[in-house]
Amino acid sequence: MVRDPYEDYGQAYDREFEERLKRKKAKEREKRIKEMKARRKEDFDIDTEEVIKMTNKNKIQQEEVKKRKLSQEEKRRKKRNKKIFLVLEIVLIIGMIAGGVAFAMISPIFNIKNIEVLNNERVSSETIISLSELKPEQNIFRFRKNSVSHKIKENAYIKEVKIQRKLPGTIQIEIEERQHDYSVDFLGKYAYISKQGYILEIAEEAKQKIIMQGIETPEDQVVAGGRLNKEDLEKLEDVIKIMNATKEYELDTKVTSIDITNKNEYSIYLETEKKKVYLGDATNLSNKMLYVNAILEEEKEKAGEIFANGDFNNKFRVYFRESLNV
Repeated sequence: MVRDPYEDYGQAYDREFEERLKRKKAKEREKRIKEMKARRKEDFDIDTEEVIKMTNKNKIQQEEVKKRKLSQEEKRRKKRNKKIFLVLEIVLIIGMIAGGVAFAMISPIFNIKNIEVLNNERVSSETIISLSELKPEQNIFRFRKNSVSHKIKENAYIKEVKIQRKLPGTIQIEIEERQHDYSVDFLGKYAYISKQGYILEIAEEAKQKIIMQGIETPEDQVVAGGRLNKEDLEKLEDVIKIMNATKEYELDTKVTSIDITNKNEYSIYLETEKKKVYLGDATNLSNKMLYVNAILEEEKEKAGEIFANGDFNNKFRVYFRESLNV
């Protein structure tokens, strides 16, 4: 049997086509494998980078936490050290002060060399120094100011005392004195009193001060350093009002005595005018002094009494009655 040559050729062609197809598929498969490997490598690189980043981030966070802990610990340590230094500084300062005080209390450098008294007029410097009980060569720190002030104030004329240490060895005593404004007729003597009612001194004469008569303070309480009782203090306020009213008409220098026995019937005596003025209570004083001043001008050289103790609201008129006994 004769073979057809075209059949052999066709078979050969089919085999060659199949081989080419296999090679093509193989190449495509190799290509796909390469592409897959490339993608896997790329994915691996991306994941690795992310992992590295995360790792680095964690490390940074850990370092920051560590730094914060170290910073907090450093702050606590500095705070502790600051407290320790502060305590040591306080202890050192206290020690220095204690040492300084101890030195000042025993050193002759700070002994009193000079005592100065300021603003005293009535009470002598010697009396004030004696009352203070401060001594030369006494340590300038070994006394209490309040204690010394109380001792000096035992003198009734002394109202206020201010004491200053002038280092290293001078004491300065500044005085504010009470003023002798009135005298009280008292058992043939005179008690000098201030406008605040303090009894300053018991004397034999009035020293040209206005004499108050008729006080109610018991005799045993009229002593230097004492004070008038409540009733007399209230009357003293009226006396001050009366004297202020007399100043309006320049009559205050003519008043020599005031009778305060009855607060509803005050009277003043003007020795140079030889007249006694009945004022009644301490109301309408300015009007009363206006009329009194007018009568003094009209009745010069005449002794007598001026009555200004009526009710001005009921048309009372101040009048003068001459004394026939003079």
